[in-house]
Amino acid sequence: MAPHADGGAGVNVVRRMAWYWLLPVAVAIWELATRSAAATYFPPPSLIVGRLREMWFSGPPSRGFLTEEAVADLLPSLARLFTGWAVACAAGVLFGVALGRSYRLAGLVEPLLHFGRSVPPAALLPVFLVLFKVGTPMQLASIVYGVVWPVLINSMDGARHVDRGYLETGAVYRFSAWQRLTRVVLPAAAPKIFAGLRLSVSLALIMMVISELVGSSEGIGHRLLEAQSQFDIPAMWAGIVLLGLLGIGLNAAFLGVERLVLGWHRGARA
Repeated sequence: MAPHADGGAGVNVVRRMAWYWLLPVAVAIWELATRSAAATYFPPPSLIVGRLREMWFSGPPSRGFLTEEAVADLLPSLARLFTGWAVACAAGVLFGVALGRSYRLAGLVEPLLHFGRSVPPAALLPVFLVLFKVGTPMQLASIVYGVVWPVLINSMDGARHVDRGYLETGAVYRFSAWQRLTRVVLPAAAPKIFAGLRLSVSLALIMMVISELVGSSEGIGHRLLEAQSQFDIPAMWAGIVLLGLLGIGLNAAFLGVERLVLGWHRGARA
């Protein structure tokens, strides 16, 4: 059964890779179409990539090819993204598991949770500006608020629906409350928790950009706004492409971590 499963996985990978030939074809069509149309607001991809390199990746090798603009924009943006994401994930998992294991507490708090997650995070930016002023605290608050909900809801759902047989086995072995949490509840809820964490990665990137559009003098979002105000269309598109590449890279990195952490779960399902 195991070799057959491995072979099936290999075939699936090959099938997915076979479709990648569409990417250069799509880029070539984009290049030809934009050059023939000569549209001001839709520059060809070659111009966008050149502007992207000029703005952020034409620095000296000693600095990892990062320009001064990249150091001033990319690094603060990534620092805020990872800090806000980490805080939101820690809070979401902690409170989600607690609410999932306490039906009485969940009954009291759950209506407020559904109200809070229904409010668009962007609508609260004026509130965060009043509370934290312009700067990193406001941006971190925006990221945390936008990211915490999928982690919290998935953690709560995963902790609530632990198989009763697992809990009874823990009771037979006289697990303490801490052992029951770490050896039974968290492993059983881990697939759900990681599903929420994966959703939160893209949300953190979105909230990072939105917060920088409103209250920042640095960062990728601020650079996008500046390029738009100066009608530097290639620079604006370069920022959009950079955000897309960051999203792909973050998602790929997270999937790699997920495969390592949840390898036992995939093996059990196979």
